[in-house]
Amino acid sequence: MTISKYLSIAAIVFALTIPRSEAKETGDASSNHNNKGVELAQQHQYEEAVKEFNLAIQANPKNAKAYVNRGSIFRAMHAQAQDQQYDDAIKDFTKAIEIAPKDPSGYLERGQTLVMQKQYTDALTDLSKAMELKPDNMMAVRLRGFAEIGLQDWDKAAADFTTVIQKDPNDAQAYERRGFVYRSQKKYNEAIADYDKSLEIKPDPDVYTKRGYTYVTYLQNYEKGIADYEQTLKINPSDYDTQQRLQYAQAALAAKNAPPSAATPTPTPEPGLFTPLNIGIALVVLLVLIGIIFVVAKRRGGGEEEPTESGRIR
Repeated sequence: MTISKYLSIAAIVFALTIPRSEAKETGDASSNHNNKGVELAQQHQYEEAVKEFNLAIQANPKNAKAYVNRGSIFRAMHAQAQDQQYDDAIKDFTKAIEIAPKDPSGYLERGQTLVMQKQYTDALTDLSKAMELKPDNMMAVRLRGFAEIGLQDWDKAAADFTTVIQKDPNDAQAYERRGFVYRSQKKYNEAIADYDKSLEIKPDPDVYTKRGYTYVTYLQNYEKGIADYEQTLKINPSDYDTQQRLQYAQAALAAKNAPPSAATPTPTPEPGLFTPLNIGIALVVLLVLIGIIFVVAKRRGGGEEEPTESGRIR
């Protein structure tokens, strides 16, 4: 699962879990509207939730939590639409920080939104501030790990996801992300171990695919890679990319197991015309011909003498 895909889901999940006990302590109109907005968000009634948060802000322009909650809904709506337009969410989180600079919520949510926009350096600033204000905030640690992955700061990302795992040993997603980091560091066995643990906690087709890709591409263990790709397709038969990867792995395995082809003997070249033997024979034949020509010529030129003339008068 890519960073943007995971965080898009996280944005929506957060929008459905944003109620905070502090928001319900007071009984004023602003808090009541804020609480109603949270209930509507949990029911996926985002437009109505935004209206309630608007009323909460109108009743109390200093209600930082209403800004954070409305910003979270804006982000969730944009994540669903996949339009990457988060300016209104950023504006609300920034306002919340202005109102309550000691509250980590605004920094955390703006940091997450910046990661979704691939503004990793700015995101790290916000997430570090959120952790400064609340050191045990594992969401901030996790999001910082995502930002560090985006910056390819592998060692720091591995350390952050390790911290998340130490806090919650059953966090399947943290194992998957650390596995990705290890794979990027060419620590393939460590990556496989993390993928194993992630799948043990929560079977996920994306993780089967990642583990299969690691087996096939980096370890040339085609049998295990094929098994993982097949498991992915059992869960999601329409996954075209995994179908292609499976075909590649099967072809690679077939090529690996194919018997070696018999060596084709090199044909013996035909002897050329101008070999030493042929040249010798030709010289002998030439000498013989010269001899014959010489003898014939001698016979024709110096043969029998002409008969002496007779004494008969002609």
